[in-house]
Parts: sequence; structure tokens; C-alpha cells
Amino acid sequence: MARDLRQFLSFLEQRGQLRRIAAPVDPHLEVAEIANRLLLAGGPALLFENVRGSTMPLAINVLGTVERVCWALQRDHPQELEQLGEKLALLYQPRPPKKLSQALNLGKALFDVVKAKPSQDLLPPCQQVVLKGNQVDLARLPLLQVYPGDAGKVLTLGLMITKDPESGIANVGVYRLQLQSAQTMTVQWLSVRGCSRHLRKAAERGQKLEVAIAIGVDPLVVLAAATPLPIDLSEWLFAGLYAGQGLHLARCKTVNLEVPAQAEIVLEGTITPGETAVDGPAGDHIGYYGGVNPQAPLIRFHCLTHRKNPIYMTTFSGRPPKEDAMMAIALNRIYTPILRQQVPEIQDFFLPMEGLSYKAAILSIEKTYPGQARRAALAFWSALPQFNYTKFVIVVDQSINLRDPRQVMWAVTSKVDPIRDVFILPDTPFDHLDFATVQPGLGSRMGIDATTKIYPETDRPWSQELTADADTAAQVDGRWAEYGLADLNLQDVDPNLFGYDVPSPAANPRG
Repeated sequence: MARDLRQFLSFLEQRGQLRRIAAPVDPHLEVAEIANRLLLAGGPALLFENVRGSTMPLAINVLGTVERVCWALQRDHPQELEQLGEKLALLYQPRPPKKLSQALNLGKALFDVVKAKPSQDLLPPCQQVVLKGNQVDLARLPLLQVYPGDAGKVLTLGLMITKDPESGIANVGVYRLQLQSAQTMTVQWLSVRGCSRHLRKAAERGQKLEVAIAIGVDPLVVLAAATPLPIDLSEWLFAGLYAGQGLHLARCKTVNLEVPAQAEIVLEGTITPGETAVDGPAGDHIGYYGGVNPQAPLIRFHCLTHRKNPIYMTTFSGRPPKEDAMMAIALNRIYTPILRQQVPEIQDFFLPMEGLSYKAAILSIEKTYPGQARRAALAFWSALPQFNYTKFVIVVDQSINLRDPRQVMWAVTSKVDPIRDVFILPDTPFDHLDFATVQPGLGSRMGIDATTKIYPETDRPWSQELTADADTAAQVDGRWAEYGLADLNLQDVDPNLFGYDVPSPAANPRG
């Protein structure tokens, strides 16, 4: 797979989805302010060609719409992503096929795995320029300061690659790094993430942990790194599955790690267990400044390689909508078949962007027995690592459209008796960035059963839902043009008509 960031940006430009900015801009607050206004308006990706303090152009908002996320995954519509998820579900937890059709599907999926295996690039573009030792100066990168209260400049869209000291299996993740000096950065990660586990194992062995940061990769590879995978599966392999062909990798110059050969920039370094520095505060996806971490792992970089005339790709976090929320909406579709395989009774699920893309989940089930909604919620929390920190789970009947907040709120308000249908799990491991918890890293979760109740959940007979007469509805469908109403698009309804005070981006450019 030789596609790279430059090809994707060219693709966007051909479709009118990339705007080049030649005017000089400041990476201190200004770039983020411009990008945020465009993102709130559903605007194009941006390529800043004249960033003060750096010779590198800066790409941002590349994945700022669901449409562009789909294009990055080589799909046209979000619905097509479920087909990709079905393929991944077969590999996520393979089961012996019971029918010939299942065997054929598994065989096709395994053949796709063979095609998706990565290959080595002996002359990788990412190493056209090599800088080592004191030549490394991280200030050459157009790192952003996004919010006025940030402690410093941050790197937000680099792929961090580490390797398990025991198994040798690589892990790829996306973490926020904060600039500390010309050759050092701190990293902010959760203790359950793969890189954090690798550092603990390295410490037990008395070793340094080798680290590589790949910046400006094909957006498809970024999305593969964000996909929930079992610990022993490779993000490189999944990137190949997404693309339909293997990813080109390159061996780093100074550490025993591999990175995408087409990356624009690669940083190579090590973490010495126990060597830390103060990290934060920094704006976070929750919508607040993250706290100060006085013992954040410190990465010392001793090698920087890049392509000729490299492009620096970045993003920033904050209260949705942001690029990470757009990615989450698309990945939600990919997760769905994987989740159905883990919890078969779940028909569909949705992570609303307004719920920070993972703090609130809505599940639909085909209810067949009492207590099933509670069981589905409990199973959801343990199905995938990404759902460990979901705070609220609402379970509704399969007749409810999960993506319509009016239907979901109707189900909650008309089908829930709080004393019976709301349950809380106290003292569960939680996200340190969630300031609502009483103790950092320890919080509660709430499940809400908004399904129609059956005996013995209730002794009251449940009334019949109001629905239109089917024959009359069909008659009206057939006569719609005769009424002179054919020009009305009833699917595109202004939310303001229902009391949702939704200002236009132009009226509220700062969000």
C-alpha cells in the first residue's frame, strides 16, 4: 500500500475539500482558531503554507467531516463501513463455521489477511533526510498551542510505536505529547494502553523503552490505529485490511521499530523508566483543561528523519465537534459488527458525538426476556477496551432509531421508572481526565433500561404505542404529488422548529 498523506490531500483538493492558506499564520492559538471555525461549519481541510517559526506546511481538519473519514477508508458512505466491520469481526474472534457460506466468508477474510501483510521498503521516503544527536530540534516542527491555558506546545496526531519487551509485538497508538526541550517531550496516556504496559515491562527488565513517532501518515493508518484490537493483533495488518493491500514499512535508523515508509516525519527515541517531567495542563477532549501530571514519562529523541519538504499533519482536542469526534462517528459503524459478535442480542449501537463519542452509548436490543436490557449494558462495558470508560448506557427497543434524539428521549421518558430501571455500578476504574468523578480514576457508571417492560418487570399491562394506519399511510404516499406537496423535502427538517436552538456557524463562529 503506497498511498500517502500527499496523495490524500491531492484527492481532497480535486474535490474542492482542501483550501491552501498562503498568508502567514501563528501556531500559537491562531491556527487552531481558524481551523475550529472551519470545522464547526463543516468546511474543508486546510493546508497552511506559511507557518511562523517553521519551514514546514501544516495540514489540519483533514478528517474534519464524516465524508472525509469515509474517503480515507476508501468508502463512499458510512453505511459501507459496516461491511468492513463484518470482515474484521470474523478475524477479531474467529469461530468454527457451521455452514458452507460461513466457511467461504472466513476463507475470504483469511485470504484478505494474506494480502494485507506489510512489506519492507528498503529506500523509504520517510528517511530522505536524517538528523541525529544535536541536529534534532523539535522546535523546527510547527507544533500548536491550542488554548491560552495550555502549558506549552503539543503534538497530537503522531502514531506512537512501541514494542512489548516480552513478545516483541508492536503497539500503535495516538497520544498527546508536550514539548519540553529541543530533544524531549512528555507523553499523556492512560495506564490501560499498550504503550503504558510496555513501559512497565521494560522497567521490570531494567531496560529503556524504544519509541518511534510517525507524523503525517496516510489518514487510513491513523484510523487503523484507533480501531479496537485484541492485544496480539497488529495495527499494521488492520491498515492493510482497510486498504485491501499491505502497508509499506521501514526500519528505523536508531531503534528496533518499524514505521510507515510513506510518513512525512519520524521521531526516534527512548523512555527511561522512572525519568519523568511535569506535563499539562492542556485542553482535552472532555472540554476542560486536563490536570497537571508531575510524573509524566519523558521521551528523549535522538533521531529525526523526514521526507524532502515534509508536511506536518496535526489536529486538536476539545468539546465536540472536533476531528476526533468525526473519526468516532465513522468508526462507530465499524465497531457495530464486532460488538454484535461479542454480544449477539445487541442489534445496533450509537455513540453520540455530544456524549464525547464514548461517554454515553445507546444500545438497541430485540427484547425476549426480563432483565435483558441490564444484561446487554453489562456485556457492553466489557466487550471492547474502548468501552471501559463509557459512563452512561441507555438500552432501547430495536424499533427506536438510535440516531434520532427525539425517539431516544421519548423512550427514556415514557418507558423508564428510575427506581426500577436505573442501576449504578459504583467504584469502577475510570478516566483520570473525567473531573466529575469523586476520586481521580475511580467513578461510577449508570445503566438505563428504556425498553418496553414485560412480566415480571412490571405487573401493569403495557399500552399499545400510537402508530398511523398502514393503509392510510400507503394511500397518502401514493397521492403525495396530487396534493401539490412533491417539492417539499420532509427529511431535511430545521431542528429549530422543534425547539432545538441551533445557531448557524456564521452566527456563532467561536462555537
